[in-house]
Amino acid sequence: MTTMHDPVGLPDGVGERPVVGHDQADPNGREPLLRLTWTDPVTGAHGYLVVHTLVSGLATGGTRMRAGCTITEVEDLARGMAAKTATFNLPVGGAKGGIDFDPKDPRAVGVLERFCQAMRPWLDDHWVTAEDLGVPQHLIDDVFARLGLQQSYHAAISRSTHPERTLRRVRAGLNAPVPGGLLLGDVVGGYGVAQSCLGAASAWGWETSGTTVAIQGIGTMGGGAAWYLHEAGMRVVAVADAAGTLYHPDGLDVPALLELRDAYGEIDRTRVPAEVQRLPRSAVVATEADILVPAAISYALTEDNVGDVAAKVVVEAANAATTPEAEDMLTRRGIPVIPDFVANAGAAAWAWWLLLGQVGGDPADSFLRLRTEMQSKVALLLAEWNASGVAPRRTGWNLVAANQQAADEVAGTEAAAVYIP
Repeated sequence: MTTMHDPVGLPDGVGERPVVGHDQADPNGREPLLRLTWTDPVTGAHGYLVVHTLVSGLATGGTRMRAGCTITEVEDLARGMAAKTATFNLPVGGAKGGIDFDPKDPRAVGVLERFCQAMRPWLDDHWVTAEDLGVPQHLIDDVFARLGLQQSYHAAISRSTHPERTLRRVRAGLNAPVPGGLLLGDVVGGYGVAQSCLGAASAWGWETSGTTVAIQGIGTMGGGAAWYLHEAGMRVVAVADAAGTLYHPDGLDVPALLELRDAYGEIDRTRVPAEVQRLPRSAVVATEADILVPAAISYALTEDNVGDVAAKVVVEAANAATTPEAEDMLTRRGIPVIPDFVANAGAAAWAWWLLLGQVGGDPADSFLRLRTEMQSKVALLLAEWNASGVAPRRTGWNLVAANQQAADEVAGTEAAAVYIP
């Protein structure tokens, strides 16, 4: 497996000396506002809500479902959501929901509905939730409809000066068709990740057509990123799902592979062309590609496998994709990590632009806004890395702190009120 570029030009000594590291925990010292644990009376499953920050009484963050989900994981994700909203100057705090249950279990929908019913006081007035791992948007919207809340952005929509008009705008944006037969709400997060990758390539002057990418996870986020990177002309040489890694050095036919996915984001191997190599699932981490995109599960890169990383930059499409120890090891090797609260924040930022009426049902407007904002933020992170060896996560946290301080200065004033048209 080969790539088209020489190693990234780094400041003298990067990889040979300690560089300014990152903090997975909030280095700005903010503790979560609320940690809540729920037990399902039917299955005994546990669910969690962590509200890290409230801004004008609102917090945003998706609801995930997976076997083994813990409150520590949900707390990490809520902290990340608070960082995302601050990074993009959104007028809302960060939260996250999580349920320790197998989403493939036939009882899963009932568990999700009972969890949402139990969280009703927060969902009514404070917590704006959406899809996440194991919980597609259409499913959570169906649950909200049965609970009489219409749509999962209910807590924000209900504050609108014209709730019905806002609801129509939200639905129009979520359901706007885009090339490839999908909907804008399903692909916008992956589009943002793709723009993060393109921003990294641009920061180092790489030719798009000569840049290679390996993507771990081919579901909503990873699949969307793969589609838009392929469309932009990058070579996606490897993708991994639960069944293994698919690899071709000349680049995979991404649109064709995406057509072969099932409802759980797994590719039907019986229909994959013979020239595509079938490798173990873990092989994607070691693929010699310019960019590695972990887009599947949290804590995918650990001390145990990070030594296998052959990419020149890691772009976190999954939340908390890299453990702190693994990221420190990558940083010392001269491999920057674009943190999740920047790289995969596109869906959260776009949802609030949609709620605020800054974008609508035309995908071109949404793509332009997200492309501009994402690439500028990645450029900022990598400028600090190239100039001083400062880890992108540290630069990102500095941006979060500055934006949170500015928000704190206007808290309680008329300027702090969230106006949703």
